[in-house]
Amino acid sequence: MHALAGWISAAEHTLEIAIYDIRLPDPVGAVLFGALTGAAARGVNVRLAYNLDNDGRPVPVPPPPRTEPELIEALPFPTAGIPGVPDLMHHKYVVRDAAAVWSGSANWTIDSWTREENVIVTAESTELAARFGEDFEQLWTRRDVGRSGKVDPSPVPVGATSVRAWFCPGRGEKLAHRIAKAIGTAQRRVRIASPVLSSAPILATLAQVATNGKVDLAGVVDRTQVRAVIGQWRENGNAPWKEPLLRTVLAHAPFSGKHSTPYAPGSVHDFMHAKVTVADDVVFVGSFNLSHSGERNAENVLEIADKPLADRLAGFIDEIRARYPAVDLQP
Repeated sequence: MHALAGWISAAEHTLEIAIYDIRLPDPVGAVLFGALTGAAARGVNVRLAYNLDNDGRPVPVPPPPRTEPELIEALPFPTAGIPGVPDLMHHKYVVRDAAAVWSGSANWTIDSWTREENVIVTAESTELAARFGEDFEQLWTRRDVGRSGKVDPSPVPVGATSVRAWFCPGRGEKLAHRIAKAIGTAQRRVRIASPVLSSAPILATLAQVATNGKVDLAGVVDRTQVRAVIGQWRENGNAPWKEPLLRTVLAHAPFSGKHSTPYAPGSVHDFMHAKVTVADDVVFVGSFNLSHSGERNAENVLEIADKPLADRLAGFIDEIRARYPAVDLQP
């Protein structure tokens, strides 16, 4: 919270915020909202877009938190609820002064910061900030998830590193195939952290890599949510072919699974929430679950070719794996 508040407080001109959920009771909330209102009071142009729940929508997997629009809309700067119909506004990013980006998998909630595994990425680059700014303007002006994410994914410089910014749903299918290709062409290692695994190209490629056994493949998922996804597959009958692929991956590669609290209104959110793929020395990190719904949501991913970062995040995934038992999908 102090890191985020400090990062926001450094703004001099603009803050564009796209955040899936904000639920921060005091005293934590007071510090963050003080940073936001303080920025607005000193003349920073602050705009905040958030996911607007639809009570008639079936609960997705992973299940969403419950935003309180009346609290957000009471803030002293422009806000916009983006209808999560039929798909979610699932971003968690901030663009500061058109020059720096804060992103990753963490919502602005106490559970996100104290009960869940998450990854946060910050980067200073006017070119990268411009890509995020383009996505934000699409959401802000159109108020339509399905018409957002149409942003050029070509590489931009961040210091000495080349980075691609991917946005869904505009580039959702291409992103899924991009991750699948990186997994399928890896020569040494693949590490996965994702609450669920249901994106068809990614799941099929993982099954192939797992059965080949030539690459060091391992990962961690949220066991509770994976079981819920399998239940949905069986209930709707649209994807029964995915379950054997998923079981193949989990049978041939060491995947751990967090036994998180099942979703219920008012329950704690203690999911394994990190969303990271490491393929050799390339990292994909952001808000994107490796799921079919992720391709259709408003999401963002940074593709970063950097060996030290890849080593660091592969180690992070292995640390999470060590906390939890092997995935067991039996009743």
